[in-house]
Amino acid sequence: MKLTMHPIIFLWSHPRSMSTATERIMRERGDLECLHEPFLHYYYLQKSKQNLAHFNDKPGHPVSYQDTRNWILERANSGPVFAKDMSYYVMPELLDDADFCENVRHCFLIRHPLKSILSYYKLDPGLSLEEIGLQAQWDHFQGIEKLNSTPIVLEAEAIQSDARAVMRLFWENLGLDYREQAFDWSNKSMPDDWQYVKGWHANVSSSAGIEAFSQANEDRAKFEFAQICREAPHLQTYLDAHLPSYQALKARSLSAATVDIG
Repeated sequence: MKLTMHPIIFLWSHPRSMSTATERIMRERGDLECLHEPFLHYYYLQKSKQNLAHFNDKPGHPVSYQDTRNWILERANSGPVFAKDMSYYVMPELLDDADFCENVRHCFLIRHPLKSILSYYKLDPGLSLEEIGLQAQWDHFQGIEKLNSTPIVLEAEAIQSDARAVMRLFWENLGLDYREQAFDWSNKSMPDDWQYVKGWHANVSSSAGIEAFSQANEDRAKFEFAQICREAPHLQTYLDAHLPSYQALKARSLSAATVDIG
């Protein structure tokens, strides 16, 4: 059933996957209304009631699943919408909402979980296994495939290696034209809907562009992760639990990146 006049593109990610930087590229295109984690309020204020570090509630934002999905659909009656969000916020209930699923183009962004867990732990040492997010992404991906839709998978490392080439391919698959202006981040202001989680986005808010891929950085992350696991051994358990889902999604990526991180 067609519920909206314009397309809705969702980039389903996991925390610290370079998703906000990718969202910023989409914002700078200038032809999409961009929504930043519209289901975050639902997950942290109603579904799980866990505490999220650096989160200040945004007054007036819809909180229930139903109200949030309806709000997104309403936005798409005014123009095309791009949203960046997390699969674990809405799994498994999203797959029971066939109408919404069929009105969304589902895309996924992944980053090697060793790096995303390391980055998340530095901001919130109380992170949970579910919040690593890749297991929910893989379940989500498989559910969308069963609805006879083929999701797009992007790798953060591939975007870092050649952002223009990867985003060009991504846009072609979405039927969007190439826009060089998307890579010009001269405007340093923080979007309004980043304000309530601004503690998570300080780097991308002040950055002039995507940080280039560096094998030295990958090696440094592996060393640092091993060091931190001495004081927080459960992080290795988290990595082991989510690595199979990452590998399954990576095997389906639009542009596979070679990451020697173990």
